[in-house]
Amino acid sequence: QDLVGSGALVGIANKYGETPLDKAKPPLRELLKGRGREGPTPTLPRRLRRAAPAATSPPSPERAEKLGQSLTKIPYKDTFWKGTTRTRPRNGTLNKLAGIDFKQLSLSQKLNENQSGELWKGRWQGNDIVIKMLKIRDWTTRKSRDFNEEYPKLRIFSHPNVLPVLGACQAPPAPHPIVISHWMPHGSLYNVLHEGTNFVVDQIQAVKFAFDIARGMAFLHTLEPLIPRHHLNSRGVMIDEDMTARISMADVKFSFQCPGRMYAPAWVAPEALQKKPEEINRRSADMWSFAVLLWELVTREVPFADLSNMEIGMKVRAGG
Repeated sequence: QDLVGSGALVGIANKYGETPLDKAKPPLRELLKGRGREGPTPTLPRRLRRAAPAATSPPSPERAEKLGQSLTKIPYKDTFWKGTTRTRPRNGTLNKLAGIDFKQLSLSQKLNENQSGELWKGRWQGNDIVIKMLKIRDWTTRKSRDFNEEYPKLRIFSHPNVLPVLGACQAPPAPHPIVISHWMPHGSLYNVLHEGTNFVVDQIQAVKFAFDIARGMAFLHTLEPLIPRHHLNSRGVMIDEDMTARISMADVKFSFQCPGRMYAPAWVAPEALQKKPEEINRRSADMWSFAVLLWELVTREVPFADLSNMEIGMKVRAGG
C-alpha cells in the first residue's frame, strides 16, 4: 500500500505476464483496487499484549484508482542491457582512441596464424592487448577506405558480454592492416573447453557461459543494421579474468576479407552456406550457431572433429 502511495504502478507486468494485482492475496488485491474496506485493528493474542506498544488505527491507504492509475496491464519490456550495464575498457582513455599509431605498439609473442592473418600479444599505453594483423592481398585505396568505414562499427563498449575492437592501424604505416582488442588471459571458449587450460568448466560455469553468450547475442540482435559477416563460434567467444564470456568483435570479417569463404563451417547454419548473404535471416542463423555452442558446452567435444572443413561444409549445406 505504501508503494502504491509513492507512485508504484499496480498494472505493470513481469516477464510471465503477472501484475501485482495477480500476485496479491484477495483482501490486499481489493484494497489496492480501491474496492476493499479497512477493518478494525487486529487484536493481538493475550500473551503478547503487555510487550506490544499501544496500537493506533492505520491511516486510510491510498488506492490506485483514487490516484488516477489505470488497472490496464502494462506489458513487460526487457531492458537488461541498457544503462547500468555499460562497460568501459580497463584504461578509461582507450575507448576514445580509434586510429592508433603503429609505432606505439609493442609486439611480444606470436599466438596464432591462420588464413585470415596473424595474432600477436602486445602492449599499448601500458595495457596488454591482442593485435590481429590481417592478411590482405593487393591492398588498394578502396580497401583502405572500406577498412576505415567498417572497423569503427566494431568498437562496441555498451555491453559486458561484447568484447570491442579498441582501435586499428592502417597499412601503411603498419605492414598490414591491424585491429586491436583487450588481452583475455584465458583465451577463447574453444581454448578453455578443448585445449587443456588450468581450470575445469563444471556444469554451473557452463550454464553461466551460455547465459553470457545469449545476452551478448541478444544485444547484438538489437542493433540496426546488424553487424555484417559475424558468425558465432567458440573461437570467437573470449573468456575474461572474472570468467565472463564475451563475444569478440575482432573476429568479424571485413568486406574485403576472403569473400565467399567460410573457415568455421561447423558452427554455421545450413542456410548461411546455401543462400546469398542478403537472403539469410541472420538472427535465425545465429540461433543455429548458438545451439552448436550449447552442444559443445555439454559434451566438451569439437563439432565434426573427424571431418575436414570441406567435408563439414558439404554436410552442413546438405542439411546438417
